[in-house]
Amino acid sequence: MSAKRSETQNIRIQRHYQKTFMKSKFCLRIESMPSEILLKIFSYLDAVSLLCIGCVNKRFYHLANDNVIWFKIYSSFFPPKRTNWKTNSVERTAVLLSHATIQDRESGYWKNEYIMKQTATGKTRIMQLLKPINPSTGLPLKTKEAIKTYSLRWVIVLKDRNGKEHVMEQVDISYNDTSITIFWYGTNWPCLDTLSTLELCGMTPLLLDQCKVPTKNGPRRRSLIAEFNLTNLTKVTTMIGSDMLVQLFRLNPGLLMGLWKKGNGIAFVMASLHHHQLIERSTLGSATKQYILPPHKPILDDVDPEYGLHGYQLHIDMHSGGHTYMCGTFRNLFCRKDYIRNGYLRLTVISLKNNSQHLPLAGKVGIFWRTDVFEGNVQNCYMMDVTLLDETEKPFWCFSAPVYMKLSSRASCLYDYMGHNYDLNYMDSEGKVHVELVWIEESKEYYIVNLVLYLRTEKVNRWFGTKY
Repeated sequence: MSAKRSETQNIRIQRHYQKTFMKSKFCLRIESMPSEILLKIFSYLDAVSLLCIGCVNKRFYHLANDNVIWFKIYSSFFPPKRTNWKTNSVERTAVLLSHATIQDRESGYWKNEYIMKQTATGKTRIMQLLKPINPSTGLPLKTKEAIKTYSLRWVIVLKDRNGKEHVMEQVDISYNDTSITIFWYGTNWPCLDTLSTLELCGMTPLLLDQCKVPTKNGPRRRSLIAEFNLTNLTKVTTMIGSDMLVQLFRLNPGLLMGLWKKGNGIAFVMASLHHHQLIERSTLGSATKQYILPPHKPILDDVDPEYGLHGYQLHIDMHSGGHTYMCGTFRNLFCRKDYIRNGYLRLTVISLKNNSQHLPLAGKVGIFWRTDVFEGNVQNCYMMDVTLLDETEKPFWCFSAPVYMKLSSRASCLYDYMGHNYDLNYMDSEGKVHVELVWIEESKEYYIVNLVLYLRTEKVNRWFGTKY
């Protein structure tokens, strides 16, 4: 029995070495092939496969940059416009342009030409989708269609103190009225204490081809949207709420990080991105630089003495996890000159003294979160989208961010409502939002009794060319 076992074991070892030898022999055979044969093999590949095979090693990279191969690909997608140039055959087209003329260009010239033209064609197609505008929000109507057409996804890049990158792929996405909410969760998070920064990036296929579904490992382009500092996160960042399992920390603009109460590890990350310039910010930047919005040119008005103080239109959406708590549009907002104080213009949206304007929040208010195993709801928190248009119905101030309601310490001056008072405050470089709410115990719902926007005078003057 022992002899048979040893014989069987020897046979297995021999087969293992034979397989290993055949694999190594095959690899050596590919590597040792003449460049002419490899170029012939590469000529049968499509553009994406060529880009991928160019990442194998230096030799393959130089061969995969061959101008003759890329000129054939370029000609098949972008045939010459001259009518007397026959383009029935890609091979014939390449011959018409002499081999010497093609190779006179620097290596990779036609590859770069093809990539740039494909990128420009894709962007033109997307921008056509974004032309129709919603009159209520002043934002593109077909942002969702543009995201799917562009195969646009979002990743977060976690960098530790040694410079190592941990790329986390988008797990889920929720489409809202004027924003999107993106979710990342899993079990392979790096240790929070070792991390220094988090980068939020848009990710698109390098080559857009409607006939093919982009692969996860194919060539992709990254566009930096925002960068966040994670050093001493729990000490310097605002915690907006918690439940039995997680604590929520808000990183401006628009990022929410959930940490496990036990162990202080990362449970999930959520990002809320406003539709305004979303496609541009997610595609037109680079891996290291954010897309810079074109400067606004003010339209001057010497006739109207209160130019820039009236005609505002607000669209506000309060939501979480596919649930909408309040969504509405408010027109003809204005500010009198004597309401300009401490560097802010005041726009009253819902007045504390006008009961007919007070609005309820529908449903159980809270941020819904989930991971691979757990899910929960952190009460008194939600996402708030603000879209403020100027009198020409152009977006003036837009943001989407997680917010939270805090029990007010002030005594209530409302006699029509009996219940606890809550405050909600948001602030960024362009303005502030102040919301006052009352909890109605009988109906188990919150009522918004006061909603005020404060716009920075500096932003108004810069936008309208005024001097308030």
